[in-house]
Amino acid sequence: MDYVIRPVRADEWRSVRELRLAALQDPAAPVAFLETYEQGLKRSDEAWRERTVDASENGAGEVRQFVAEGPDGSWAGSVTVLVEGPDVEVRFGEAAVNQGHLVGVFVRPEARGAGVADALFRAAVDWAWSLGAPRLERVRLYVHENNPRAAAFYRRFGFVPTGETVAMPGDPTARELEYAVTRP
Repeated sequence: MDYVIRPVRADEWRSVRELRLAALQDPAAPVAFLETYEQGLKRSDEAWRERTVDASENGAGEVRQFVAEGPDGSWAGSVTVLVEGPDVEVRFGEAAVNQGHLVGVFVRPEARGAGVADALFRAAVDWAWSLGAPRLERVRLYVHENNPRAAAFYRRFGFVPTGETVAMPGDPTARELEYAVTRP
């Protein structure tokens, strides 16, 4: 694998936007993301800047976005870790313990099968375990019930279904399944 896995930098908002918009155009986007391409397009430059600064290596520490950067500087994929807990606003589901929440998982089709997703997940989970305060007890994610390819990857990486589910925003008949890995 010829990719460097690293946190985004505060000034890379244009690249963050481009990769997110590419993800939102992926055929799996309707079951993988809680945002549409049209919604992503409507975000202002300032919103993209703020999102990037918050998730950067110099951000506040409650969010960290990791990217897979190729030798030519292009980005092949990304994953974001949200820090959640009983005293922190939870964006999706519940948080009874301090935990990491992986969101925005995307690898460009041409980079799939090359170990990019594994490397991104390793970096994200390692970062979550490295936090001293709050000390995270687990890392979780949600996967749509109709996204078996993603669910298979998450299980292979060590995430297990918790039995918790939430309704898919915008479609209360569909379910998001919670998967988690606990601190070793």
